[in-house]
Amino acid sequence: MIYWQLFLAFFIPNVVGYGGGPAIIPLIEAEVVGRYGWMNAQEFAETLALGNALPSPIATKMAGYVGYDVAGIGGALIAVLATVVPSLLLMLGALGLLYRHRDSPRVKRMSQWVRPVIAVMMAWLTWSFLSAGLEGAGPLHMLLIAAVAAIALLRFRTHPAFVILAALVYGGLFLG
Repeated sequence: MIYWQLFLAFFIPNVVGYGGGPAIIPLIEAEVVGRYGWMNAQEFAETLALGNALPSPIATKMAGYVGYDVAGIGGALIAVLATVVPSLLLMLGALGLLYRHRDSPRVKRMSQWVRPVIAVMMAWLTWSFLSAGLEGAGPLHMLLIAAVAAIALLRFRTHPAFVILAALVYGGLFLG
């Protein structure tokens, strides 16, 4: 029964909520604190603060933590699945629709416009990261990290995760 309650506590907010993690947090709080009483408001606020401090989507982190707190590893798995299933189902439906109409001239035109839009968005993101890095760390540190990362990736074929980890360690030691 607890697994079903966990599923509903995270599935319903993710179905009716619109706007991503921050928009559904109050809905999740209403379920976790108000309806089921698994946490009090203070514990939920602390969990939210911890979740905001970590990378990745907030809703999945909250689901994993609350699910684990309530019902162990199985609870964490159920709560995370309940969080991602609504989006997964919508994506599968949209992909099925696009696949069914893949020969349509409208769908082909739409697909042709997606790549340049993504390229512009990625360029903007890169520029904003570069600007923030230059402002925060300074050009010397930026160039050093970029040069070492380029050599590690291109010359030594180091896995990107290790390059990112090394940059984080460098930033923690010399820029923190």
